[in-house]
Amino acid sequence: MKIGVISADSTQESRVALTPDAVKKLRKLGFEVIIQSGAGQAAYYTDESYQAAGADIANSSSDVVNQAQIITTVHDLPASVTEQLTAGQIVIGMLDPYRNTQLETYAAKGATAYAMELLPRTLSRAQNMDVLSSQANLAGYKAVLIAANEYSRPFPMFMTSAGTVKPAKVVILGVGVAGLQAIATAKRLGAVVEASDLRPTAREQVESLGGKWLEVPMSAEEAEKAKSTGGYAWTPSEQYMKDQATVVDKALSAADIVITTAQIPGRQAPRLVHKATLDKMKAGSVLIDMAAGTGGNVEGVIADQTITTDNGVRIVGAANIPSQLAAQSSDLYANNLVNFITTLIAKDKADTTEKTSTETMSNTPNTLALHLDMDDEIQGALAVTHEGQVRLAKR
Repeated sequence: MKIGVISADSTQESRVALTPDAVKKLRKLGFEVIIQSGAGQAAYYTDESYQAAGADIANSSSDVVNQAQIITTVHDLPASVTEQLTAGQIVIGMLDPYRNTQLETYAAKGATAYAMELLPRTLSRAQNMDVLSSQANLAGYKAVLIAANEYSRPFPMFMTSAGTVKPAKVVILGVGVAGLQAIATAKRLGAVVEASDLRPTAREQVESLGGKWLEVPMSAEEAEKAKSTGGYAWTPSEQYMKDQATVVDKALSAADIVITTAQIPGRQAPRLVHKATLDKMKAGSVLIDMAAGTGGNVEGVIADQTITTDNGVRIVGAANIPSQLAAQSSDLYANNLVNFITTLIAKDKADTTEKTSTETMSNTPNTLALHLDMDDEIQGALAVTHEGQVRLAKR
């Protein structure tokens, strides 16, 4: 059974779905692997390195699709490739399911498509498949380095004969995986860091990394509601939102660097920084908007562009930071995919009995079989198309 990799169809994407190390792991599991020529070049993985790992090299994406039963990708497949799919093929990648316009086509082709972003992150056995965490961790680190490059002053405090250089003030809005890594990185560079998040429980994490928590007044009822939902599902009161805006506005007005990380799967990114706040910020200050690709947290941001406001604030639309660390991002992403693919292998490779919501495919009898089980808590959550149907619930 063959697993295929095609080149990313984007000038903004340098990652590749599988690396040579991942190829070795898949071959140990019994798979063959076919890679489109040049697919890993932007991530510094040559065709020769894939061949040394045991993969075959294909001249085109069509050759990959024609030979592979499973197709791995970083983002959604190009429309020209999707049209070549046949019944029973499997597509695995970060498919941006809630904004994907090709799901009906995947279903019509009879393909099973797995969107890795939908992984149930509370499952302990799913942690090594969590693409959002693996990519966000690197993105949070790199966002600080981008900010340091854009900022016209150093991060740490310096004592010199000509005077003292004050440390940079960094504010992180959104304390998920990316935000926490950004806090840690900024502190390592010597900055003074403050952070804010809707989840009161994030305070302990922020302070454990040396950051200062931006406190927003909260009633006992709201605190209990936020704690019980983990902060993601609760709806803050109008007064809380006003108070938070006031706290954030004050912090940003004094900040040198601001990094925003808030994104909501399937929706536009929430607006955290408005023009009224931007107008109060210091000339030379820098905002890194990590949600620029989904509408942005900062008013006026443009994805993949850096703009300067009339008062000298630089806004960086960082739409795809992991691609800037393509070699390491690809390595972690490939490990996530290998771990997920492992769950597709039938526990008893010789068992090809078909059940409801179950398919089996094998290249040779009794050697390697896949067990697609939509009742499985991981497979069922990730599958957006299966057996001719779109399975994704609308938002």
